Amino acid sequence: MGTFTGHYEFYVGVGLAIASSLFIGSSFILKKKGLLRLSGRGAVRAGLGGHAYLREWLWWGGLISMGIGEAANFAAYAFAPATLVTPLGALSVLVSAVLASYFLNEQLNIHGKIGCLLCILGSTVMVIHAPQEETVASLESMLEKLKDPGFIVFATCVLVSSALLIFVAGPRYGQRNVLVYILICSSVGSLSVACVKGLGIALKELFAGKAVWKEPLGWMLFLSLVVCISVQINYLNKALDIFNTSVVTPIYYVLFTTAVMTCSAILFKEWQHLVLMNIVGTISGFLTIVLGIFLLHSFRDVPFTADLLPVFLKHKQKNLPGTSCLHQPLLDSEDLPKGMEKPEDQDSQCL
Repeated sequence: MGTFTGHYEFYVGVGLAIASSLFIGSSFILKKKGLLRLSGRGAVRAGLGGHAYLREWLWWGGLISMGIGEAANFAAYAFAPATLVTPLGALSVLVSAVLASYFLNEQLNIHGKIGCLLCILGSTVMVIHAPQEETVASLESMLEKLKDPGFIVFATCVLVSSALLIFVAGPRYGQRNVLVYILICSSVGSLSVACVKGLGIALKELFAGKAVWKEPLGWMLFLSLVVCISVQINYLNKALDIFNTSVVTPIYYVLFTTAVMTCSAILFKEWQHLVLMNIVGTISGFLTIVLGIFLLHSFRDVPFTADLLPVFLKHKQKNLPGTSCLHQPLLDSEDLPKGMEKPEDQDSQCL
């Protein structure tokens, strides 16, 4: 019976994590669409400190979608370990990238599609080899975890670095560097996951009939979660308003996942009894996701689509070994798809 219950909770956690990714990925598109509409009307942009998006229904639709996704994510953390739930967030990158190509006219070339597939593959590998966290069945045991010196040092570093980013780096570099605002969201988000995990335990105890509302830790975790989410929403809006969605979403995923895995490893001691094969598998899965994110981000402006594959294959056949091609153009004008011009100075140098 216990094994059946454990498998049941595992699959519930996986299902909730996947649903969460779908809603969160869609929320980026709705929010960006709302911010673009406001920009077209001449309203003060969120990146410049404006809050006109509070009167835009599309932005609220995105917020509601993100709220549903976060609620599903909240529930997923109550049923499954953080190292299982967090990697599945890569699906939100896929959802956001695909929807952005349809509704925001943001380019998703072959590199981006391969990157999305690598994100899914890496997430699958991480789920298979994910370390299991120590069992935390009550608020009392959660409190003991929070008192651990290692976690106290980690939380202090997160708060100090976030304050420096908000008050020092943000005003100077936030408009030019995408990492500033996303680092704030990611570092603060790692603490929000710890709060979510604690509140999930509290809800389980509440449904079991225990008077958890009398415990001060539960209320402290709730207030901390509200503050963390407020900071995340504010600076994520700034990043989305200034930078491309296909840039913000994957970078946010990589940094957020790294921060959450670090926080979970320190707080729940997940890696203490992990065998070498699972350590290698987890790291390999995460590096696969990073590679996918790199492809999705770095080559987003390269006009390389499936329509161009026959063109490059045709050119390769022309330049067979033994032929002279010192001044032969890489692409003929008649080979290019309609509407695409050949670069002016594009000559090949055969080896």
